[in-house]
Amino acid sequence: MAGKKTPQPSPSRRSRKGAQRAAASLPPVQGEPDSALLFEVAWEACAQVGGIYTVLRSKAPAMVRRWGDAYCLIGPFREASARIELEPQPASGPIKEALDTLVVSGVRAHFGRWLVSGRPRVVLIDVESACFRIAEIKYHLWKDCGLNSPDGDREYDEIVAFGWVVADFLSALQRCVGERPLLAHFHEWQGAAALPFLRHRQARLATVFTTHATMVGRNLSAADANIYDHLSDIDAGAAAREAGYAHRHALEGAAAQSADVFTTVSGITALEAEQFLGRKPDALLPNGLNVERFAAPHEFQVLHRAAKETIHEFVMGHFFPSYTFDLDRALYIFTAGRYEFRNKGLDVFIEALHELNQRMRADGTTTTVVAFIITRAAYRTLNVETLNRQAMFNELRDTCEAIKDDMGRRLFHTVAAGHLPTIDDLLDEYAAVRLKRIMYAWRSGPPPTIVTHDLIGDAKDPVLCHLRHRGLLNLEGDRVKVVFHPEFISAASPLLGMEYDQFVRGCHCGVFPSYYEPWGYTPLECIVSGIPAITSDLSGFGHYVMENFPDHDAHGMFVARRRGASFDVTVGQVAEWLYALTRMSRRERIALRNQAEAHAEHFDWNNMGRHYAAVHRLALERRYAGKNMVPVDREVEPDVPSVTAPRRPAKRRPRKTTRRKTAGNE
Repeated sequence: MAGKKTPQPSPSRRSRKGAQRAAASLPPVQGEPDSALLFEVAWEACAQVGGIYTVLRSKAPAMVRRWGDAYCLIGPFREASARIELEPQPASGPIKEALDTLVVSGVRAHFGRWLVSGRPRVVLIDVESACFRIAEIKYHLWKDCGLNSPDGDREYDEIVAFGWVVADFLSALQRCVGERPLLAHFHEWQGAAALPFLRHRQARLATVFTTHATMVGRNLSAADANIYDHLSDIDAGAAAREAGYAHRHALEGAAAQSADVFTTVSGITALEAEQFLGRKPDALLPNGLNVERFAAPHEFQVLHRAAKETIHEFVMGHFFPSYTFDLDRALYIFTAGRYEFRNKGLDVFIEALHELNQRMRADGTTTTVVAFIITRAAYRTLNVETLNRQAMFNELRDTCEAIKDDMGRRLFHTVAAGHLPTIDDLLDEYAAVRLKRIMYAWRSGPPPTIVTHDLIGDAKDPVLCHLRHRGLLNLEGDRVKVVFHPEFISAASPLLGMEYDQFVRGCHCGVFPSYYEPWGYTPLECIVSGIPAITSDLSGFGHYVMENFPDHDAHGMFVARRRGASFDVTVGQVAEWLYALTRMSRRERIALRNQAEAHAEHFDWNNMGRHYAAVHRLALERRYAGKNMVPVDREVEPDVPSVTAPRRPAKRRPRKTTRRKTAGNE
């Protein structure tokens, strides 16, 4: 009838009961079944691509402890990684129902547990199976979200397809769980392509977007642009168009604008995020690590000595065929990370090594510094000379082990016979000849190589060119030796044969004077291992340290000044700290390691995870006004009341109220 509102049909009893059953099938979380469901979406979930993998992996135990099975990750399916890192399991409940909707649309997905500490649940989407619809998806990206997509960018197409499928999955999941709140946390623009689609669909779920580095900031810094001194003058859109990634920058900006809560990892990155993405971050999410705790303070010193012995063996094999030096007076320093020569401060590191070498030679010190540069560069194979030296060293060690066993038997027999042994009793002529032959064969004239692999484009490699320019060629008279290892360290390495974290423990200092570093895990890994580290005030970690630890330099967390400082000033500062390290006694170095390690617990996810909990509360409150549905982690918040479930006001019953009043009057 005209003038009357036509009543909308209510959901069928069957569909309503189905939604209730699906919500009820979700497992309880920390005894608080009304808490939200959290899905963390990232391009690096269950696959090591960059630093976000470290964030997700190290954070997983703390997230699972707080959220239980209400926490799940979403990422793209990569068969090679999934074969190692995914334990497939059958899905159930709302997740199965949502995955079934993807299957109907022709998209394949995998569900299971990520094989890391905490074993969180994970959904991996086969992006290839969605790319047959890429033209349709990009049409909707333009029509619904106002974002243009060029042809020919295969990676961008995969990211957009992934975002479309994630939006479909979360929309279907929201329908399956009924009234139970949903929270989706997206990392970096590759993982956040779903956000513009979700905003257009007006999906009823809370969203968080964390940018770990802006695209414009990273690219301008790599091109030697001095972005932080002229930040307000940079036109991000024009810079992106000129460099050919305007479509990627636009998607990144749309993700930042679409999220309920926008965050980044550090104060330094917040400045560029606001300038380049047009939105000031609502909060900061500094990164942490899973910190190994020790029953006694001396335990990590024992680990340092054990790891240092392994490095000693490589150093002997690499340098001792040419010349020797006192290993008791050798210091090991290193830098590591992506091969971005200027962004990662490799230029500052090499210049500081040159200045340090000059000062140490002038002093006539007997201390030797061995500096490792650990990064990944294109190479053909291991250097033949390096391999030969290590092979000869291994043969020398095996020979000595065999002779040692024989000498032990001779020693026992001689003493048992009542004689004090002489060298002739212990070492027969054949053993002496074997030792002489292996010693002569091991010795070689040329200086040790400065690079362990045969690089592609050796003559133009920035690190090698800079080392040669500064004369850091591992000559006998140099007090600073250099080893450029153009591959990340692992136990499978035929040279060092140890895991990266063991290598870090065996060194005396890490040096990371980055020009562009949104956070910086490498100095943090040093600190939690009890190793002093040098970072910069243009790194997120350095910025965080300066704000939270006034006496950071005295505690082994050195922050080089790069913002507003000249290149030479930064180099001089780094060189001075390294020189002071060479002048320390062993006791002073142990004390410095103790002070650095004392800050490890601060950076444990048990502490740093509170920032994530606060951001998740903020997002849920903005979407579901006045409700707090984040579970309490009893291990780190024992005194916090359980406020995860929305507190519904109890219905008052007049008769009961009257009785209470009557009883009180009596």
